[in-house]
Amino acid sequence: MKLFKYLRKYWYAILAALILLVVQAHSELTLPSITSDIVDVGIQQGGLETATPESIRESTLSAIELFMTDDEKDTINKNYKKTTETVDGKDVTVYELQHKSEANKEKLAKIFELPMFMLATSQSKASKDGQAAKEIIDEYQQLGTEGKQAQELAQEAQEAGAAAQEAAAAGDLATAQEKGAEAAQKGEQAQTIGDAITQTQNELPAKVEAARKETKEGLGDVGQDSMKTVGIQLTLAEYKALDKDTKQIQMDYMINRGTEMLILTLIAAVAAILVGLIASLVSSSVGKNLRIGQFDKILQFSNTEMEQFSPASLITRSTNDIQQIQMGLVMTIRLVLYAPILGIGGVYEVFKTGTGMGWIIALAVGLVLVLVLTLLGFTMPKFKSLQKLVDRVNLVSREIITGLPVIRAFSREKYEENRFDVANTNLMKTQMFVNRSMSIMMPIMMLLMNGISVLIVWVGGHNIDTGQLQVGDMMAFITYTMQIVMAFMMLSMVSIILPRANVSAGRVDEVLETEPTIIDPEQPQDDHDFEGQVKFEGVTFRYPDAGEDVLHHINFTANPGETTALIGSTGSGKSTVVNLIPRLFDVSSGRITIDGVDIRQMSLHKLHDLIGFVPQKGVLFSGNIESNIKFGNVEGISDEQMKKAAQIAQAEEFIDGNELGYEREISQGGTNVSGGQKQRLSIARALAKDPKILIFDDSLSALDNKTDIALRRALAERVKGITQIIVAQKISTILHADKIIVLNEGRIVAQGTHDELMETSSVYQEIASSQLSNAELGLEAE
Repeated sequence: MKLFKYLRKYWYAILAALILLVVQAHSELTLPSITSDIVDVGIQQGGLETATPESIRESTLSAIELFMTDDEKDTINKNYKKTTETVDGKDVTVYELQHKSEANKEKLAKIFELPMFMLATSQSKASKDGQAAKEIIDEYQQLGTEGKQAQELAQEAQEAGAAAQEAAAAGDLATAQEKGAEAAQKGEQAQTIGDAITQTQNELPAKVEAARKETKEGLGDVGQDSMKTVGIQLTLAEYKALDKDTKQIQMDYMINRGTEMLILTLIAAVAAILVGLIASLVSSSVGKNLRIGQFDKILQFSNTEMEQFSPASLITRSTNDIQQIQMGLVMTIRLVLYAPILGIGGVYEVFKTGTGMGWIIALAVGLVLVLVLTLLGFTMPKFKSLQKLVDRVNLVSREIITGLPVIRAFSREKYEENRFDVANTNLMKTQMFVNRSMSIMMPIMMLLMNGISVLIVWVGGHNIDTGQLQVGDMMAFITYTMQIVMAFMMLSMVSIILPRANVSAGRVDEVLETEPTIIDPEQPQDDHDFEGQVKFEGVTFRYPDAGEDVLHHINFTANPGETTALIGSTGSGKSTVVNLIPRLFDVSSGRITIDGVDIRQMSLHKLHDLIGFVPQKGVLFSGNIESNIKFGNVEGISDEQMKKAAQIAQAEEFIDGNELGYEREISQGGTNVSGGQKQRLSIARALAKDPKILIFDDSLSALDNKTDIALRRALAERVKGITQIIVAQKISTILHADKIIVLNEGRIVAQGTHDELMETSSVYQEIASSQLSNAELGLEAE
């Protein structure tokens, strides 16, 4: 469900894919039935689908009608027209079918099949099933014989009567009496035979019905198939007797069904291609949106959230995890949705065949489910740990690559190789366990499929032997069974990817659902005309999950046009103070204001727009010098502003010293410039945006004294009316600051000018004495 929720936005594409999958499944499920028809109808039945003859001789039809009811005879007479054909030079009376639609043929076939079967079995000496039919035919033959005999007796009686009349007319009374007696006797015999014929004729319909019932009962459940087969064979024999080309009938049928198979195969292929295209487009779009959403969310993270998710983990979640989700979505659309359609359709087709072997399907499905669930039970915990191990490999790789100079300097290559090898080996072992577990599935599945095929052939062969099943039906049943098993096999193959994709979806959701602790207020107070006064009012700060405060009741004001410096020993909280101003963290208590407005009541965009921030470690981006200096506002910063910022930052000299100037390429991370050049470009970037508040977080330490002095002089002369806040380790950098704040263990222990602090602050005096000479301190050597 974690994967399916990504598809809600693309419901129309999923609906289209489902329709195409149904079309594909219908096409593929129709193919086995066509194969069955080719075998049963095309090969065994000579291409005739029904027993209804389109042409039949009068003699054959009369023989068949012996076993029909009166209503059936009426229906046949309405659908056939009497005509004459020439066969082998002789005129033959033939009945032609008038309405040749498939529906009408099927209707008439139900009438023809039983009488045809009875006629065929009555002519077979070896058949016991035709005993009742034989008796019917014998009675009809007896009726014919008796009728002829009665006719002959009647003729003889008529002739004797005529002779008696002639003798009486001639006066020969003895002869007339003799012939009269003979005529009476013959007439009486003819009447007796006639009465017997009438009685037999009245009894025959009941006997025919009884014979029909007896024949049906003798055939049992498979009677319809047997009757159909016999009826078709009789029709083929009739066509041959009428000199019809039965080979062409068979060939036409095979070509038509073969063409239908090709068309269905093409439809299934096109549907599969379109589904694959939809799956690719949807998964790519989901991946793109997830990357954008996750990236936008990461950009909103404060340092608190960044510490919760390591950079290496966030990179993995933005790349590998989303790739796993994309693969999972492709498999979901192409296989997970298709497998149930194919499986359910296959089960329906199987039971529609009426082979009575449905229990084999249930057995196969049960075995597949046991196999899949067992394997998933073993591998699912490994899937959950797999992405964490990928995180670990990325983390170790990133640390080693980033810290390569330090590693080489301390000759720790072997140690780091071992550390990477451990992380890599753990990932490899987990992947191999999962892959080995899943690789077992394929041979077991193939063994299962082959075993099921053998079982079907075994059971189906016995059914064919007993006449309960046709060869084509068994072939179709095998194919449908394989399709059903293949549907579950597809799900089992997907089970290799889906659990990992599911874990990846959870990891991505964890990032997307993490609410940043530092957000914009509902009604930001951005409409002030800010001058840049920064004021700390009772500020206390504690890092998340820390046991104690880092800053304690910080109170000071940095005014526009003035330079406020922060100094103190390492770990005294200097960088933490300046990180609170752009809200990289939020204060735990107290507040920070700019021109009286609490920074938490300002939008982050407005707050950051007021601030030019130079971090401890200069960070440059791939591009050129111009793009890095104009980074704060690419479109709003003019070339003149860029050059002015570079001049103040003392970067113009090394920029102009290169023939490319401001077009000089900067590699990722600024690795192709020195630390001092990188720092000066970072300062120029902060100055170019013309901020109201300029913050240097110990960013002048990478500059030599000459450049440091020149930079401070340029700032004093050319940057007017802004608030400068400098974090410094060197007192020489802040000697001329308007206000110096001395921090010790997160508390302000003193603040004032350099001269004031030299008189009042012992902490400042210790720092000064450790960095400056007696002459610089204004002390005379004793």
